[in-house]
Amino acid sequence: MTSFPFPRRSPVRISFGIGLAVLTLFGLVPAVGVLVVSFTDLRGLPYLPVDWVGVDNYVTFFSPAKWPDSLNALQNTVIFAFASTVVQIVVALAIALLLNRPLRGRNVYRAVVFMPTVLGVTVTGLVWSLMFNVSGGPAKSLFALFGAQSAFFGDPHLALSLVILVQIWMVVGISVIIFLAGLQAVPEELYEAAAIDGATPWKRFRWVTVPMLAPSITANVLLGIVNALQSYQLTFVLTGPNNRSTQVLSLLVYVQGFGGASGTTLSQSQGYAAAVSMVQFVLVAVVSLIALVILRRREAKL
Repeated sequence: MTSFPFPRRSPVRISFGIGLAVLTLFGLVPAVGVLVVSFTDLRGLPYLPVDWVGVDNYVTFFSPAKWPDSLNALQNTVIFAFASTVVQIVVALAIALLLNRPLRGRNVYRAVVFMPTVLGVTVTGLVWSLMFNVSGGPAKSLFALFGAQSAFFGDPHLALSLVILVQIWMVVGISVIIFLAGLQAVPEELYEAAAIDGATPWKRFRWVTVPMLAPSITANVLLGIVNALQSYQLTFVLTGPNNRSTQVLSLLVYVQGFGGASGTTLSQSQGYAAAVSMVQFVLVAVVSLIALVILRRREAKL
């Protein structure tokens, strides 16, 4: 008796073997390489000797001289990840519920919602930089109507919030698609049975929609957390590499490893950048695992 789709085990083993080899070559090997580099003093200048420095790079990251900058980057990273993920989930769920209704031109609206996702970071940054241009952008004109003015991305009290806003606008389309897939998988009979039992629209949402969307919520939360904790391109494009109010760990890795607008090759340190990236990896892993455990338990209760 043959089994679908492979009548023999050899094609399965070959396929998984090739996949494992590719994953090892392009995933595991670079990760191990970064870990090794984090224990060296590798710098951005050629022909310099590379020495093994042990945990010195990690000690430097937590040292009194570097700790204010490190703590600032950690705080900005956590705020950025938490705020963007929570707001993104709420907004995406609301849009998905709306677009799941039988609206005229529904597919057009779905395409419009998903469009920012395919624009790319550079185009997105350019669009929003023009929107918040301090010389004459639409946001400046709107503020002027109320007698107010702002430096927007140059304002240390506002810059991070604006970057979070742009991040949500850029990635919310993916969450909407995931929620729409989950909503379309909910049997209509459940809503009909709840309506017969006298459940209000809110109760149908709370006791039917949310439990059935639990896997979609878990996927969106994990994707949002990982994406936000690793994101630096948008911050770099909108506010530059050396804006303290928007400095996140991933951007700190880029600046230390490749230099910023005001940096020079003498200030670069790939070893220190690799150490910061490992701290970021631990942060992403811990937060993701905690979120996964909490969400899985929540799924089981629902």
